[in-house]
Amino acid sequence: MPEPARAITTTKPPKTLTPLRFVPPSELFRSVQHLQKAIARRAFEIFESNGKSLGRHLEDWFKAESELLHPVHIDVSESDGNLIVKAEVPGFTAKELDIALEPRRVTITGKRETKEERKDKKTIYTESCSDQVLRVVDLPTAVDTGKAEAALKNGVLELKLPKAPPAKKVEIKAKQPNQDQEC
Repeated sequence: MPEPARAITTTKPPKTLTPLRFVPPSELFRSVQHLQKAIARRAFEIFESNGKSLGRHLEDWFKAESELLHPVHIDVSESDGNLIVKAEVPGFTAKELDIALEPRRVTITGKRETKEERKDKKTIYTESCSDQVLRVVDLPTAVDTGKAEAALKNGVLELKLPKAPPAKKVEIKAKQPNQDQEC
C-alpha cells in the first residue's frame, strides 16, 4: 500500500544548498483555491474590459493566468533508484516555496512580494510586484515520500525522490479438497 502524503522537513542539507519544507496536500489545496479565485477575478475583469463579448472565456482565462503566474520549467530524470525533479524558480527563497509530495505527484507553489519605494524631492515613486508559481507534476513511478530530499541552489529547486519498492507479489495456493469431504 503506498505511503500517504505527509509534511516533512529536510535535515542536514549539504552546506551549499538551502533546505526546503514539504507541506501536506490539504494546506496546499487551500492555497491553490485562493489562487484560482484570483485568476477567475482577473479573467472576469478582462472579460468586462473587452466589452463582455462572449466566446473568449478560455482566452481571457489564459491571459489572466499568464499575468498572475510565472512559468516553472521542469526537468524530471531517473538515476540509481531515484527520480530527480529540477524546477527553475529564479528569485524565490526556500521560505517562499512550498512542496506537496504524494506517491505519484509533486506540487510546487511559491509566492513572493517585492516593494520598491523611491522619494525624490516632492515625488514619491512606489512599485510593488507579486510573483507566484504553481506547477503540478505527475510522476512516472511511485516514490517513497518519507525519504524525499529537497534543496534550492542558484534558483533551481532540486528534489531527490527515492522510488518506492515494487509491490510485493503474494503467491496464492489453491487448497486441494480433502478426499473425505463431500462437495
